Amino acid sequence: MRIAPGGFEILPVVVKNLLIINGIFFLATYALDTAFGLNLYTIFGLHFFGATNFSPYQFVTYMFMHGGFSHLFFNMFALWMFGNVLENYWGPKRFLVYYFVTGFGAAIIHYGVVYIQILPELTVINQFLANPTHEALQSAFATGQIQAVSAESRVAIQQFISQYNQLLETDRQYALMEAMRFMNQYRIDFLNAPVVVGASGAVFGILLAFGMMFPNALIYVFFAIPIKAKYFVMIYGALELGAGLFVRGGNIAHFAHLGGMLFGFFLIQYWRKNLKRPLI
Repeated sequence: MRIAPGGFEILPVVVKNLLIINGIFFLATYALDTAFGLNLYTIFGLHFFGATNFSPYQFVTYMFMHGGFSHLFFNMFALWMFGNVLENYWGPKRFLVYYFVTGFGAAIIHYGVVYIQILPELTVINQFLANPTHEALQSAFATGQIQAVSAESRVAIQQFISQYNQLLETDRQYALMEAMRFMNQYRIDFLNAPVVVGASGAVFGILLAFGMMFPNALIYVFFAIPIKAKYFVMIYGALELGAGLFVRGGNIAHFAHLGGMLFGFFLIQYWRKNLKRPLI
């Protein structure tokens, strides 16, 4: 293992500043919500690309937002544990590039999967709005193609169906207009619902890099069980893939983790082929 001139730093500059920024965002999230009712998840969390709440800057800010203290703690612990070694080896500039590339990659893969998952329902919504008919609306609800994304939306759907059925008996044209209004708003809420936060994608990229750079280094699982880094990364990657494919529900973005690892792998391979000082 070669260390950059100046020796090994326990807390190198990029890792240190990433830890500080993540801590500031975490404290601000709860402080501003408590004091002013300001929801930073809506502002800085990464929304789906077609959502009204989406902004390009969220590709950066989502990596500094976390869903709770344990989410923050374990991400920051892993960032320090593996990131300090990589930054000492690569230097701060290359490490910072790697961190953000894997974070961006995690977001792209995550929302690529989300798009595939929501496409059937989104298609039904778009088709109705393009050609609104009572038959299309009733078919969508009867076949379960329109599903609630939250408890609030479930209540809203139930209230709409009740109102719509009453209007059908008195004014079918007005009922259809109300259906269009509801579906327009439902589409907005539907696309705004997915929000991803956390540095996990970049952290998984760092874990992958550690396993590739130092494959035979020992990692102590639960601080007791030694396992070589290359095997640890393989096992963790396989678990994330299995969870992403077969576990439904929950609030863990497994494909974002895999996206960070995938983009990290390709970036390291690119560096190995094109840099004057090859990576090991």
